[in-house]
Amino acid sequence: MALHLALATSPATRRVAAALAAATVTAATVAVVSFSGALTWQASANPMGGVNCPVSGVSVGDGDGKTPLKGEQIKNAQTIIAVGQGTGVPTRGQIVAIAAALAESGLRNLNYGDRDSLGLFQMRPSMGWGTPEQILDTTYAAKKFYSVLLTEVKGWEQMSINDAAQAVERSGFPNAYAEFEAQA
Repeated sequence: MALHLALATSPATRRVAAALAAATVTAATVAVVSFSGALTWQASANPMGGVNCPVSGVSVGDGDGKTPLKGEQIKNAQTIIAVGQGTGVPTRGQIVAIAAALAESGLRNLNYGDRDSLGLFQMRPSMGWGTPEQILDTTYAAKKFYSVLLTEVKGWEQMSINDAAQAVERSGFPNAYAEFEAQA
């Protein structure tokens, strides 16, 4: 548009061209904002089929709780929450799962880890968590985490978030989850 404005000879023609340029920019801005809003709404939809998973306020970082989640992390948090909601896991159980995934992988679905650990929760195929393919399926991993929490960890509802996560994960660093309680 700038080239066309420079070539316009009369002031009236330049004003019309400037108005058209402004209208074009405004229309483009509205289109981008509308599209972004649609993507945001779509991203908050449950990958399990329609349950709302509002996790945009979840943050991860160096303990300050101010570093926002990005792309894959948001999707993974949404999956963990959606699986929890879809299977009736109480909110506290969902917080335990998010804290565990924050501590274990930074909410990233890692295809590597200590020894043979994989995925969001750094589950180990050699320890009976599933096959590598299953563990790298975030829905499977969340279901497996919740299954152990709900069926094998007696009294988890009364435990601290750290202790409940540790009871599921059986980490060599038993206090690793405490750092992420507030963020989860």
